[in-house]
Amino acid sequence: MKASSPEAAPNAEPILSDRIPGIQKFGYGLGTIHDMWGHWLYASLAFLVFNIHLGVSPKWIARALLIKLLFEAVWDSVFGWWSDNTRTRFGRRRPFILVGSVAAGCFLPMMFMVQPGWSEVQYFWYMVGTMALLVPIMSCFYMPFQSLGAELTPDYHERTALGAVRSAMQKFPEVAMFAAGAFATAGVWVGATWSDVPARLATLFSQTTHWFAQVLGSLFTLDFTRFGVLMKTLFGWEHAPEGAKNNVLVGAQTYTLILGVIMVVAGVVMFLLTRERYYNKLIVGRKQAPVSIKDTLWQTLKCKPFRANLSMAMAYGIGTSMIGTLGYYATVYYVCHGDVSSANTWNFWMGLSGMFLGLCGIPVYAFAAKHLGKKRGLIIVQLSAIAVSVASWWLYNPSIQWLQVLYSGFCAFTSAGFWMLYGSMSADVMDYDELETGMRREGAFSACGSWIMKFGMGLGNWASGEILDKIGFDASLGGNQTGHAIFMLRFLFAAIPIAGLVVSIILLVRFPLTQQKMAEIRQKLEARRGKA
Repeated sequence: MKASSPEAAPNAEPILSDRIPGIQKFGYGLGTIHDMWGHWLYASLAFLVFNIHLGVSPKWIARALLIKLLFEAVWDSVFGWWSDNTRTRFGRRRPFILVGSVAAGCFLPMMFMVQPGWSEVQYFWYMVGTMALLVPIMSCFYMPFQSLGAELTPDYHERTALGAVRSAMQKFPEVAMFAAGAFATAGVWVGATWSDVPARLATLFSQTTHWFAQVLGSLFTLDFTRFGVLMKTLFGWEHAPEGAKNNVLVGAQTYTLILGVIMVVAGVVMFLLTRERYYNKLIVGRKQAPVSIKDTLWQTLKCKPFRANLSMAMAYGIGTSMIGTLGYYATVYYVCHGDVSSANTWNFWMGLSGMFLGLCGIPVYAFAAKHLGKKRGLIIVQLSAIAVSVASWWLYNPSIQWLQVLYSGFCAFTSAGFWMLYGSMSADVMDYDELETGMRREGAFSACGSWIMKFGMGLGNWASGEILDKIGFDASLGGNQTGHAIFMLRFLFAAIPIAGLVVSIILLVRFPLTQQKMAEIRQKLEARRGKA
């Protein structure tokens, strides 16, 4: 009888002590609010506010976002190292999570507190200056947050279950990111100033409640024609009258202020609900020696499984990070012919589709990983993502605009599976490292992995801005872009992610930690230092 492969070996259910309580999974999942809005909201809004509204060249914005990586290289390492070596009555991760999450919520609105009429250089240095302040705040939160996720359970499959909850909860703040453009470009912001923001918000609230009432009425009466018309506007937010220019800047400032308040509340709740598994017994009980700051980067890169996992994810990140920027411009200037308000409404429905299909993708890929192993499950994810990228050529269609909603949903379907399994495999790497070094240093791995991943994705964001400039895109032309610029935009939007995904699959083959290998590692660890 042929023996089954180690990666596809049967899986026992986690024992009770290895299960993470549901309330802790929920508390940990709240951290995706800060990850999405603190890390990625700015990049998605910056081009709308600074390029399309204020006229700053895309290359200046892309360069500012690239400089951000230099700050992250320093601060991610500092807070990864710092949290590894912290000892408090609340643990070594949770105090940083509390301080960082609250500070991030307070600072987020400052990212767009500029004035119209500045020069491109002034806007550039404002972007750089505010990012220099936001980055250490986000590092204070995110490095301990990532580290905490890796140490909540020692079970091979419970780690995937935690990743599934995190990925599922992440879909809700992702929708808020898609709604950001529609909010900032709503017609209510025409002629808006800060003094009348409360009145404008009251108008938006009135439009929203009226829209929901009409939607429910059309469904109750089965008036699907009326329902279809209502779906063309987001929450009833009226578009700006033709020829009128809405104050996108005030809209963005107001939106980030609202999200900042939510971040503060979520951070406090997360601090109260989460606990640290390894802290008392392995860190304090064994009196683990301080981790050198050089271990935060260079020593972690000596770990072979870590290098394999990280290089695979970096290829994925570089390839797919351009989807956001290039896809947004394809929606605005190809599908919607330069109608920014209409494009941002579609952008929201694309986000909603992403939330729904992203949630659907989580159990599908979790099932594949449980029965085929994490590596094979991840290969299935990447092959699916390649198929979606190929389909973008037909799904972005000015004649059938709603097809782009399917593209966004299918992207989220695969993306949810990737990040769920990548996080679970990262936790396996840290057990491997403990066996090799005798130390728990999740912060070092989180810092090194996070910075290199963000470096790759930052390269993608930077390249997006440079590409827009090189292919001849000009925001002042509106929907009258050249045929060459539109063709290259569509071609690169499909081709670049495919190239990154192919490289990612090749690198994934090198990852050595199968389910059987992880069972052996756990057995050796518990024989040496006991159960955590």
